Amino acid sequence: MPLPDPLTADLRSLLGGRFSDRAADRDHHAGTEAHHMPAPPDAVAWPITTEEVVAILRLCHAARVPVVAHGAGSSLEGNVSAVQGGLSLDLTRMDRILRVSAEDLDCTVEAGVTREALNAGLRDSGLFFPIDPGANATLGGMAATRASGTNAVRYGTMRENVLSLTVVTADGRVIRTGGRARKSSAGYDLTRVFVGSEGTLGIITEVTLRLHGRPDTIRAAVCTFPDAASATRTAIEAIQIGLPLARLEYLDPGCIRAVNAFSHLAEAEADTLFVEFHGTQAGVAEQVEIFADLAGGNGGTAFRWAEREEERSRLWAARHSAYNATVNQRPGARGWATDVCVPVSALPGCIDEAKALLAGARIPASIMGHVGDGNFHVVFSVDPASSEDLAEAARINDRLVRTALRVEGTCTGEHGVGLGKRKYMQAEHGEALSLMRSLKDAFDPLGLLNPGKIFPHPTEAAE
Repeated sequence: MPLPDPLTADLRSLLGGRFSDRAADRDHHAGTEAHHMPAPPDAVAWPITTEEVVAILRLCHAARVPVVAHGAGSSLEGNVSAVQGGLSLDLTRMDRILRVSAEDLDCTVEAGVTREALNAGLRDSGLFFPIDPGANATLGGMAATRASGTNAVRYGTMRENVLSLTVVTADGRVIRTGGRARKSSAGYDLTRVFVGSEGTLGIITEVTLRLHGRPDTIRAAVCTFPDAASATRTAIEAIQIGLPLARLEYLDPGCIRAVNAFSHLAEAEADTLFVEFHGTQAGVAEQVEIFADLAGGNGGTAFRWAEREEERSRLWAARHSAYNATVNQRPGARGWATDVCVPVSALPGCIDEAKALLAGARIPASIMGHVGDGNFHVVFSVDPASSEDLAEAARINDRLVRTALRVEGTCTGEHGVGLGKRKYMQAEHGEALSLMRSLKDAFDPLGLLNPGKIFPHPTEAAE
């Protein structure tokens, strides 16, 4: 439905050509990256300052119109779908790097700055921002979904790398959740409340981030194993002895097969670990030797090491193309990606169960994961018009999630809840979910910010 005429007039007056209710713009903001049914907003706005976000939210609050924050649109659980219509607030034009402090190893950026743009801007500083979720996502969106990625085993997730936020509340107040100090015991930690809130509590407009020094030496490797248990056991042993791995990624044989076809590679179709070390030349050399011994003791073979950037890029090509390679095994297919995270000690059993589930599946699927922190993904290649495909993917996804919860894991390690994982929130959090609802009511009493997300729909309450 169209927005109320007075609101439309006010938004056009405020934004001019940066407001649109055209079908093409609305469809572009419908959250179609994921397998979920697209849900377009009634209109789209492109603010360029925090002050404009304030004005927009005040207008929408007065008109009781929902607002859904939108970044790069790369989320996979329907996180930005406008399931109750309203206004999509596209923050991608808020794309300035506001400040970089090399001395303090931090920076402040607007929410629409992408991780690649930030690292390009840092190129001459000797610093970098390490969180890499795969997509070139906006940093505001990454904070909102508590994103992670391949470097998390060493550098942490967005939770550890966000120092503070500038947030606009549903009724148009501007708050700053903290300063730039590396620690504080002054009051509630509002930064952590908003990190991972998926735009349901407020609109993030600025992010202050930790930065890291570029390592002197980087070495990457790939090695194959006789089975998933051997690969994951190697990962666990490396973590247990405190080996400072920067990346530790797993691909199953089906994933390697898909990657070979997609990227014209010739990797061995076996359970495979991709690993990377950062540090001094002497330190990295020692780490490589220790890891090689661990892997060899678990049957690891076919080691290939690379140090030059172009060699490392070729080595990592299989991991970076894994999602698209899996999806494109079938013409016209869409991806259904799910992720869970479990204690590292539970990882071998959970991956074995996932492999058993996929062995009998009728739809192509692959397993890949950031096994250094217990997070793994299953990606399905589904025909979106096939109810059988969707039902089978949903059944396997349900088993994976319930297995993760049984071992005290989580239904999502980095994709966020959105629409896809909200049905599991009660099982994971129990009574704590009611306190989360209380937070939502306190920050957004009218329920206007990204409605329908995180909390189970009434039809899912019994699940």
